[in-house]
Amino acid sequence: MLQLLIVDDEIHAVEGIRSGVNWDKLGISSVLTAYTVKQAKEVFESERIDIMLCDIEMPQASGLELTEWVNEYYPQTLTIFLTCHADFKYAKQALQLGSIDYMLKPIPFAELESTIQKAIDKIQKDSELAQFSQYGQFWFQHQPMLIERFWMDLIHQAIPPVAEAVRNAAAERNIPYDEAMTVVPILLSVQRWHKKLTLREEKIMEYALKNAAEELIIGNKQHGQIIALDSGRLLAILPADSQAEFELLLKNKCEHYIEACVQYFYCDLSCYIGSLIHGQDMYAMVNQLREVEKRNVAYNNKVFQVANYQVESSHHELPNMELWAVMLKEGEFVKVLQEATTYLEHKVKQDRLDANLLQLFYQDFQQMMYVALQNKGIQAHQLFSDSVSLTFTETATRSVTNLIAWMNHTIGRAVEFLSTIEQSESVVHRVISYIKRHIAEDLSREDIANHVFLNPDYLTRIFKKETGLAISDYLFQERLKLAQELLVKTEMPISTIASHVGYANFSHFSRMFKKHTDMNPNEYRQRYQQRDSGE
Repeated sequence: MLQLLIVDDEIHAVEGIRSGVNWDKLGISSVLTAYTVKQAKEVFESERIDIMLCDIEMPQASGLELTEWVNEYYPQTLTIFLTCHADFKYAKQALQLGSIDYMLKPIPFAELESTIQKAIDKIQKDSELAQFSQYGQFWFQHQPMLIERFWMDLIHQAIPPVAEAVRNAAAERNIPYDEAMTVVPILLSVQRWHKKLTLREEKIMEYALKNAAEELIIGNKQHGQIIALDSGRLLAILPADSQAEFELLLKNKCEHYIEACVQYFYCDLSCYIGSLIHGQDMYAMVNQLREVEKRNVAYNNKVFQVANYQVESSHHELPNMELWAVMLKEGEFVKVLQEATTYLEHKVKQDRLDANLLQLFYQDFQQMMYVALQNKGIQAHQLFSDSVSLTFTETATRSVTNLIAWMNHTIGRAVEFLSTIEQSESVVHRVISYIKRHIAEDLSREDIANHVFLNPDYLTRIFKKETGLAISDYLFQERLKLAQELLVKTEMPISTIASHVGYANFSHFSRMFKKHTDMNPNEYRQRYQQRDSGE
């Protein structure tokens, strides 16, 4: 028989529920009551409570806080929330806490009885499942953390992949192990997120992916389990009695799961279905699934069955990048992008694009691009060192989709900057502006060139062509001009003026000033201040 606890600070509400519900009909043998969270905890410490009817709004501590405590210490208890307010925030928290239902006061007794019956049905179903299979019950339901650790040790070879070693490891951990039990592992791998996510947001999305996998892939297989392998990868482990069963059912389930992930979780994701194995084969099978995943650089949102997957001999017919290099030299960046994209897409249609070919293509294309930029005086490492460019580079060889995105970004950024370089007046203007803003600093030719992402020698050529001066001469000229103005128009100490125009060494400043004006700074000030005052 079952016991139920009513927790509500309103005595009339408690008595109304006690007298209004047909408890005998529901099979509830005992109805206990509490008017505060503290009293409720005391009841739990002395009685086994199967179902708790709990008001949300109570003084001192809320029903939500009580349920968190109950979930931690008495997880077998099912909760039904009662409240006077139709607040979405409460409803959301109630769902997160795993409540059976969320009911608004005043509650019709017939509706309350129906909800309590739903909880009773769940208790009975859980009890039946617990008795259904000794091995399945232990392996996949009642000890998820222990079993997850066991599978992870098999995957990482902390337990040797030998039947006897697996059996002994299970015995040492008090895990009942049936060597005849067979399972099918499925690797679920996120290929990319369609939105930029923070680390916290990505973890939340991965948690949602895990919950969806439990519902859509495990489904009514009550003893299946989802394990988080690493970032963006989950492993589903399902018991299976025959090869035919998983071939007929799992492909459709995985396709449905992929559709849901694309629609609701903003990602591309592929599933890799393993073969029917025993526990000692888990290490080898997961490695095989990872290898198939690694080789998949051509397809998004697809289901692969490892039993049907064949590794074709690689065809590494790389395109004629010498021709593309000539085109880049002539400024045909967009045309090269179009031809490179067409080449990759054609390889995908031919089913002749593997991870090795993708890597070779990326390396050669990157080299060709960087040589072309160097010939135009652009320092590639400066142009592509921003966080967005680095992200594109890091993920470029994960798939053909990522590589094409990297090419678009790289060529787009190069074309945008080249248009600026071709207008040398614009570059020279930016250099002059930069010098004026940083004239008090210890500027080098390299510092200035880095600011405009150009090779120092190349920048010097276009700067001299435009101004008639080398950058270093222009910099000194501007410093001297500013120092002369400050000497005449202010009473600033000469040492301060030297520092203000970028000279930390006062003596060096004085020597350079005299070299170009035939006067030391003090003499220059006295002569021209007197002239100004005379005027």
